[in-house]
Amino acid sequence: MKKLIICCLLLGSVYSGTLCAAEAESNPFFAYCMDTHDAKKRTLPQQAEMLKELGYAGCGHLWPKHADTRAETLTQKQMRLFQVCMRVNLTKPKAFDEKALADVLPALKPHKTQLTLLIGGGKRSDETLDDKAVAIIERIADMVKPHNVKVVLYPHTGDWLETSSDAVRIAKKVNRPNEVGTMFNLCHWMKADSNRDLLAVLKEAEPWLMAVSLSGSDKPDEIRSGKGNWIQPLGQGSYDISDFLNSLREIKYSGPVGLQCWGIRGDAQIHLEKSMKEWKTLIENRN
Repeated sequence: MKKLIICCLLLGSVYSGTLCAAEAESNPFFAYCMDTHDAKKRTLPQQAEMLKELGYAGCGHLWPKHADTRAETLTQKQMRLFQVCMRVNLTKPKAFDEKALADVLPALKPHKTQLTLLIGGGKRSDETLDDKAVAIIERIADMVKPHNVKVVLYPHTGDWLETSSDAVRIAKKVNRPNEVGTMFNLCHWMKADSNRDLLAVLKEAEPWLMAVSLSGSDKPDEIRSGKGNWIQPLGQGSYDISDFLNSLREIKYSGPVGLQCWGIRGDAQIHLEKSMKEWKTLIENRN
């Protein structure tokens, strides 16, 4: 504890000290997509204030647009911008917007932000596009490296890169383990992945795993049959989220944990507060 305090003081600023503490924290908990369906339509500064009050370590941001503003609002509240999400389309001549990405990179450097890639444009899991994807990812990794940003492959239902195994396959081919890794998303595993052995999927991903996301949910069989709700506040749904946390503990995962909030309607503060209370209970029970 003394070493941590000394480290933070030497960094010379309140914000840097916050980053130092955040990096020492196991499984820092952040929210993302919390603004997409917020009935209150909060501004970015209002979102930062809300997240700070509720105890989140920071948040993620959809798309490079306004990511620099998001970073600034979080800096003011001594929180981190954990992720910025970006789309890549393998079938378009211009696979991603290089200028939009380049413009925001300087603002991401202090946050050690992850750039999460949703990769579409081809048939799901089509390996004939692997070489093209690898070349694009390498180009992006070269762009972001000077800004202390890591590239994280984000499995997403319906996309070319749809499953955790897809992400691991591509990460291996890129073979830049300190710069390019993967993310495991519980909701997308439930809906899109035919491998029902959660622990086996996580063990395969473990050498490359840089982030995970979770939410309250119904059981996987209900999700795959179309009868369940796959994204809910923590503590809701028929699925016992402690099973997922136990699997993370088994693989000794200590990285960031994102709260997936896509599609949750109403006042975001209400469901975010509910999820934070449940998260604290889960962590207390786990310890």
